Amino acid sequence: MDVAHPIRAVVPTLDGPVLEVLAGTTRPLTTLEIHRVAGVGSSMGVRRVLHRLAEQGVALADRRGNAIYYTANRAHLAWPAVEMLAGLRRELHARLAAAIGTWAIQPLHASLFGSAARADGDVASDIDVLLVRPDLAPADETWEKQVDALRAMVGAFTGNRCQALVITPGRLAEHVAARDPLVDAWLRDGVHLAGDELSSVLDRLDREARP
Repeated sequence: MDVAHPIRAVVPTLDGPVLEVLAGTTRPLTTLEIHRVAGVGSSMGVRRVLHRLAEQGVALADRRGNAIYYTANRAHLAWPAVEMLAGLRRELHARLAAAIGTWAIQPLHASLFGSAARADGDVASDIDVLLVRPDLAPADETWEKQVDALRAMVGAFTGNRCQALVITPGRLAEHVAARDPLVDAWLRDGVHLAGDELSSVLDRLDREARP
């Protein structure tokens, strides 16, 4: 799955990203605005896509002077399918959160990070998951089976490889003490899935470290 534009799993042309933009707002947008938000293709290519979508009735075109503003036609018979495809990223987040929510051993924190969280990768990108696990015996089979199942599940859901970064609270504290830029990236880009927010986990570690 293209983590920047998941809709391309089914709509591989420029139509996919354009439909994602239209699905993401009710505000009328010009061709240039849609091209800028989509971040792919050329403005001429986006113009052709919008013209075709308007001909099919999937998009509504409103001419205002020299500009044409486009909005999604949510009354169109095809629009529920567009909404579903445009919402694949949200569906992935919901499925992962639901799956982790069933675990026998709950993580202190779980989130997506990296390109899948920032939505700036491609079809070859890994799906990176941060898991802060409670302190366990070094070889806890239940925990390991959960993480292995999550990796397999992500692969089945997306076709992408899942990289699960499992870290203990102690190791997380070491990253913070070393001012590891990864921590800033986790806080900035992370998509929360389960457990406490990462900022709350860090605050707790900070309190516990005080004399």
